[in-house]
Amino acid sequence: MIWLIAAFFLTALLYASVGFGGGSTYNALLALSGVDYRILPLIALSCNIVVVAGSTVRFARAGVLPWRGALLLTALAAPAAFLGGFTPVGEKIFLTLLGASLVVTALTMLLPLGVGEGKPGHAAKFMPVVAVPLGYLAGVVGIGGGIFLAPFLHLTRWNEARAIAATASLFILVNSLFGLAGQIMKGGEGRFLAAFDVGLPLIVAVAVAGQIGSLLALKVLPQRWIRWGTAALTAWVGARLLFAM
Repeated sequence: MIWLIAAFFLTALLYASVGFGGGSTYNALLALSGVDYRILPLIALSCNIVVVAGSTVRFARAGVLPWRGALLLTALAAPAAFLGGFTPVGEKIFLTLLGASLVVTALTMLLPLGVGEGKPGHAAKFMPVVAVPLGYLAGVVGIGGGIFLAPFLHLTRWNEARAIAATASLFILVNSLFGLAGQIMKGGEGRFLAAFDVGLPLIVAVAVAGQIGSLLALKVLPQRWIRWGTAALTAWVGARLLFAM
């Protein structure tokens, strides 16, 4: 358990420093440690909520959260995240989706933050359509989905980089809440209590690491180094998960 707590701490530290929650990596770490796959999303989504709640509040207080656009994307994705969380999936499908999402996540982490800045592109109008399948995938796999949303927003020049980071943070928070509700309804009280027993020390670890990660991003480490480190960790865990199947 000690190594798992340390791994969760490092994951939250890195992901929080670039504005994400780390749900996909939490899931993979739990799967590699032999935890019952049926309680993985419950733990990962809870950790997501703890990590991104503070980030969302900070973005809102700083006035960089584009409320109208962010709320539209989130409102479309959240019901789909609930349905995804409520959808029963077998272990092999779940782990395959999780491993593949980690590899994609690692690639998206390499996308330059400023790639989409400037005048919005023609494809930006279709972002609300993209939000629905991303929300559903987030609910099924037990992640927030912001790690997939942000690259689309950058590529379509939806808004400037800080506004996109703020939108992704809100997207992760709300999707995680709705996905968690779906997972709890699907698994019942017994599965929730089992997840709580395993996950409590992990939630404490990511709560502390999330605050440190935000501080590192603001005061110490260059964003490029942090993103490369996060991408390397995510790719390694995803590859291990896929090859272990």
